[in-house]
Parts: sequence; C-alpha cells; structure tokens
Amino acid sequence: MKNTAIIGTQWGDEGKGKLVDAISGKFDIICRSTGGANAGHTIVSDGKKFVFHLLPSCLLHPETVGVIGNGTVVCPVSIIEEVEKLTKEGLDLTGRVKVSLRAHLLFDYHKKIDVALEERKGDNKIGTTGRGIGPAYTDKVARIGIRCEDLLDTELLWEKVQRNCAFHSKNYHIDLDPKEEYDKVMAVREKMKPLLVDTRKYLFDAIQSGKKVLFEGAQAHHLDVDHGTYPFVTSSSISAGGISTGLGVAPKYVENIIGIAKAYTTRVGSGPFPTELTGAEGEALRVAGHEFGATTGRPRRCGWYDAVVVRDSVETNGIDELNLTKLDVLSGMEEIKVATRYFLGDTELFTVPTTKKALANLRIEYQTFPGWSEDISNVQKFEDLPQNAQNYVLALEKLSGAKISSIGVGPDRNDLIFR
Repeated sequence: MKNTAIIGTQWGDEGKGKLVDAISGKFDIICRSTGGANAGHTIVSDGKKFVFHLLPSCLLHPETVGVIGNGTVVCPVSIIEEVEKLTKEGLDLTGRVKVSLRAHLLFDYHKKIDVALEERKGDNKIGTTGRGIGPAYTDKVARIGIRCEDLLDTELLWEKVQRNCAFHSKNYHIDLDPKEEYDKVMAVREKMKPLLVDTRKYLFDAIQSGKKVLFEGAQAHHLDVDHGTYPFVTSSSISAGGISTGLGVAPKYVENIIGIAKAYTTRVGSGPFPTELTGAEGEALRVAGHEFGATTGRPRRCGWYDAVVVRDSVETNGIDELNLTKLDVLSGMEEIKVATRYFLGDTELFTVPTTKKALANLRIEYQTFPGWSEDISNVQKFEDLPQNAQNYVLALEKLSGAKISSIGVGPDRNDLIFR
C-alpha cells in the first residue's frame, strides 16, 4: 500500500470522508495538513452518523492514529469538544490524536472578526463559515499568530493574547476581552497538552519505519487560495502541494493521489458555479442528495458535473485515480448533462473564470447522456450497474482525464464499488 493523498476536485463536500473511512483501515496514520473546523466530513457506519470537523475521520478504525499538522488552525475548545463527543459515542481516542506544536491557535476573537468582516462586505460576501479560519491565517501570515506550543508557557500566552486583542480591537473596531479569551483556552489547556507533539518528526520516523500514511484533504482544489476561484476560496493551500508544507512531509513520500468527484456538482456559499441549476432540477438534486453542509447546515447549490473543473484538478494535483461519489442520486433522471468545454468568444478556457464579465459571457458546451430508473444503492459490481450508468461513468472517466477506480452508490461506508 502506497502513502496516499485524498484531494477534493470540485468545491468541497464531494464525499472525501467516506472513501477515507473505507480505506483508512489499510493505513497506520491519517493526517490533516490544512484548514480547521470549517471542513465537515460525515461518515455513516452501521446506520450511525458521525460528523468530523477537524479530527481525521479515520478514527472510526481503532488502530489508526490521527495527526493534525502544522498547516492547520486549531480551536482548542472545539477540538476538545470534538474529542469528548466522539468518546461519548464509543470511540477510544487515547493516544490516537496528535496535534502539531506548530499549528496555530484559533480564538473566539478570530470568529468575531470573521463575522464582522463578512457583514461589512455587503453584496460582496464570499460565504465564509464564520468559524474564524481566515482571520486566524491572517494572523499567521502577519506573524502575530499564537501557536499550540504557546499553551506550554502560560505567561507568554497571556502576553500574546493581550497584544492581539488590543491590536484587533483597534483595527476592526470591535470589543475584545483578553481575559475572557485567555480563560476559555486555559479551561482546556490541560486536556490539550497530551495531544501536542512534534508531528513532523513523528511522521518522518513513522514513514522510515514502514508505516503507511493517508493524507486526508479538506475542502477541495477549487477552494485553494492560489488555484481556486479567487477570492471565493479558503485561506490555505489545500491542493496536493499543501500536504508537504502543512505537515513537513517531503513530496516524495506522497506516492499516490486520489481525487474525489461527485457525480454532479455542488457548492456552498458565494462564488462562480458555471453549471449551477437554479430551478426545479437543482432543488431535486439538493433533496435527493441531502445537500446541506455538515458544518453550517447551509443548503448547497447544485448543478451538472463539470468535466473542465475536474480535469483542471486532475492536471494540477497529479491525480492518479478518481473516486466518483453519489452516483445513486442521479437515479430516476431522464437525462443527465455534463459540461465538457468552456469558451470565451472563440477562445477555449481550461479553468473556471473568476471575473463577473467573463462569467457573464462564458459559453459552455454540454454533452447529454440518457439516465436510468433503477435503484443502484445495493449494487456491488460495476458490471451490475444499468448500462446507462456504466456509460456515464466511462464518459466521465474519459472527459476528466483519470481512471475512476471506485464509485459511491449509497450513504453507508460499504456502499462502494471498486473497479
């Protein structure tokens, strides 16, 4: 088994957590390299639903270790709440969660700044989750961030909290109470301390000893701060390249990359979405696919599969194979469309344009496929799918530029077809 990365190819919510859960039993360690608790992975195991936000969803497997890397932003209160909630649900996480000393801390004041900034943008909102992720990364880049290692020195921690609260109160014109911020973190400090380790060294030693690592991506390529539909993106590098910087793992140790693509497309919040369906068809997809955010509960925007979007992700991330999810949601549709090419005038585009003018003048070429009426949720073999479903999968494989090695046909962790 190769060290493997899981990367979303669209705008998140593709179902990465399900594949991670299905294959993570083959790995010793599962890592998160970027992001924070703004990412929600939902796993259904034996009819019971588990929602993971910052913790890797591999923790359903009793022998695996979950690593939160230096590239993440960690709300200490939230991660302890998540650990305790999963413990109450029957998971033994003792010694199985390791958080980088270099990961940056996310405070309540980051959430307050996030909400304040979004409100001030008026019609130009980007659709933030309000979890404080962006402001926490802003502090990191501005070199005033507070890291997990600062929890070990309470005097220094207090000094930094006071400094940051004064700085942000002045710059954002909001009232921040440093004592309140400090006390909230101190309330979980003793529970956080056993989780903190030098994760870079831990991972290097583990890989050298032959342990296998799964790198669990958050969100998706088109939300990447550099390669996504800027400015409607997240605040970190969530493409394959972000794995190395977010964990301190050399690129050569990431040996296989699996892209996750939903059989149609969804997006939460604002931003370009060329194949969006705003009428009855979009609502039908939303209802059939239960398309509501695991973190925010917000209804997701729905549209047709966009091969341009997925192909861009395949090329940029060096994706070796694709996992196609939620194929069962399309059952019952008479016709299914796929976006195959973009044009702006006579010029072909190979990624999603981000300016309003370009989007308004974008011409999309679609290919239409006949649908199928059969329920495919219990199908275990590719050749047992309806012929039209097989044809659809094979067409997406060709259009997207990577082999579709697995297909999701239902919500449970076992509802997967491997080819």
